[in-house]
Amino acid sequence: MPEDSIDHIDFDELNKKAISQPLVKHIYTADPSAHVFNGKIYIYPSHDVDAGDAFDDLGSHFAMEDYHVLSMETPDTPARDHGLAMHVNDVPWAEKQLWAPDANEKDGKYYLFFPAKDYEGIFKIGVAISDKPEGPFTPQPEAIKNSFSIDPAVFKDDDGNYYMYFGGIWGGQLQRWRNGFFNGQQPDSPLAHLPADDEPALCPKVAKLTDDLLQFSETPKDVLIVDEAGNPLLQGDTDKRFFEAAWLHKYNGKYYFSYSTGDTHFLCYAIGDNPYGPFTYAGRILEPVVGWTSHHSIAEYKGQWYLFYHDSSLSKGITHLRSVKITPIEYDENGKIKTIHPYSK
Repeated sequence: MPEDSIDHIDFDELNKKAISQPLVKHIYTADPSAHVFNGKIYIYPSHDVDAGDAFDDLGSHFAMEDYHVLSMETPDTPARDHGLAMHVNDVPWAEKQLWAPDANEKDGKYYLFFPAKDYEGIFKIGVAISDKPEGPFTPQPEAIKNSFSIDPAVFKDDDGNYYMYFGGIWGGQLQRWRNGFFNGQQPDSPLAHLPADDEPALCPKVAKLTDDLLQFSETPKDVLIVDEAGNPLLQGDTDKRFFEAAWLHKYNGKYYFSYSTGDTHFLCYAIGDNPYGPFTYAGRILEPVVGWTSHHSIAEYKGQWYLFYHDSSLSKGITHLRSVKITPIEYDENGKIKTIHPYSK
């Protein structure tokens, strides 16, 4: 929901209508990546802080410095903050902006995947490891080789392979990698290097991970999102095209790729037959929330699926001070996700 539309909002009334409330209120949390480990829900959000940076389309005001891990015994119990899990000062290659992370598990080890800007101002993706799902996490000394952009999401398939999905346009710099290398030339506008409106939209990326989950085992590939006729979504179709916040889950044998449309504020999804796609656009998961961004994850707990998302209702609409929420997801008889309206209680 655009910032200029919040001036006349009665937030007390809005929060009464909200379908869910913030999981924690003592800190601001956003971009929740949720997983069930050992029968418990663990949520890996970014940690919003007010660093005083000016608002701009490059996301400079999103100046997050560390990660906290949240956990819930069940979806109906209070969330616990496990405290500091990792700080940017712990990461040798990273200078700033610990944006939206994800995590996964293999052989009793827990892996935190995170984007950060290096000392040249370029987003890359790193990995940190812990013996416990809540951390603390110890980062690897270098970023993943050939990684770039933001919003890593790591999906474990039924055959034991792990795939990382990533990418985000504008401040996420995906458009600066169109030629396979970072284009840092001026102008330093988030709209520079984007396709024209009548050209295919930029694609998020996917790469299978190595067995130790520390590197890509292949060159990242495009995740193609198409319409029902099989045509790639166009850059100008801003209500449907990918902007950021990739996520993958599997339901009834199908792969559901979900994402945010960014500047139009929708969470959308597309369905495919394998982890690489192509994925056919299928609809909206969530209508716009208060706050500019929309970022989510989807996880199953004891047969029920849940959407983890955020909004800025607790901060009364401040874009970069968000709060993580949870709400059930419902599918229809055709496997379509029923669109959720966040303030329809």
